[in-house]
Amino acid sequence: MGASQRYRALEHAGLLHPAVESVVAEPFRSYPGFFVAFDKVQVKYEMLRAHVVDGQTASGAARAHGYSRAAFYLVQAAFEREGMVGLLDDRPGRRGPLRLSPEVLAFLEGRRRERPEASGAQLAQELEVALGVRLHRRTVEKALRGRG
Repeated sequence: MGASQRYRALEHAGLLHPAVESVVAEPFRSYPGFFVAFDKVQVKYEMLRAHVVDGQTASGAARAHGYSRAAFYLVQAAFEREGMVGLLDDRPGRRGPLRLSPEVLAFLEGRRRERPEASGAQLAQELEVALGVRLHRRTVEKALRGRG
């Protein structure tokens, strides 16, 4: 993969290092064809390697790779917890599937028809007992707004 193709792929994935000019670590200067400062995941990995293998201080490794000392420790913890996947940035947006599935919505709509006077809090409590799904009362109220 050529450098421009790699750059475009990383840009598309949101994995470009935000401070390329601050990456001054030796491998990135000596082997620019392989070590590219715009590859955020590679920079993070090399930062950790410089600390663990080369014995650089956390502050020194962080500075040479364009990160703060605090960011170094966040990267290190993510790597220890998740391995290489931990070096990827979290995706923006929702973290998992919505709990307001069609089944949950059908349950809430059915209960609303049976008991139109029930509050959002009461319906949320019934939902948790019946289906084991915990929703905030406001989520229930918003879901049912404008529905039967």
